[in-house]
Amino acid sequence: MQVILREDIEKVGLRGEVVDVAAGFARNYLLPRRLAEPAVPGRVAELEKLAASRALHEAQSFEQAQELVQKLEGTELRFDVQAGETGTLFGSVTATEIADRVWETQRVRIDRRKLELPESIKRIGRYQVPVELFADVTATLRLAIVPEGGELPPEEELQALDQIAAQEEAAAAAEAEEARAAEAAATEAAVAEAEAEAEAEAEEQVPEDAFDRAVDSAVETPGETPPATPS
Repeated sequence: MQVILREDIEKVGLRGEVVDVAAGFARNYLLPRRLAEPAVPGRVAELEKLAASRALHEAQSFEQAQELVQKLEGTELRFDVQAGETGTLFGSVTATEIADRVWETQRVRIDRRKLELPESIKRIGRYQVPVELFADVTATLRLAIVPEGGELPPEEELQALDQIAAQEEAAAAAEAEEARAAEAAATEAAVAEAEAEAEAEAEEQVPEDAFDRAVDSAVETPGETPPATPS
């Protein structure tokens, strides 16, 4: 089933892309959560027109790309985000959001798939993200991921927050692993107990053929006359 993504979804695609997904995945997850919309022809044509319009503002030559490098690297892109006390975002900053911010502030189109961003940004801080503008021409975008309504703390404090967050993540991962191990052990114990009970019940039951033999030995065979007693 073809859908148009409304958000960047890891291992699926980027916002605005038309992708093929399993019908059940679309109906039960993407569409109800408004992460995607049906790929109707009119909407697809609209997105293609928008992409063609923006393509006019991307680097068309090596020389033009070099000019754009100076323009892009001379500006820091700021993102005001909601974050927790340790600097962890309540969401993430995605490749599409970065490309959109470049377009909004610089009126330059970059290929979001050419951003060297292995995964979405999930913590406050300053980041440098390379992006290929043209063959052999790369610009390094400078990003400031800032807690909403505030400013970035000093670098030393950011590093301390990163360490705290890393420790919390490690503790949570260890706790989850312990819970999985405990659940597996409980399941194994339950299975072993059930098997033991089944074996005990089997041992207590008298085999049907053995019961029949016992009855046959206790009852005389019909028609058989007992031997005469001498007088």
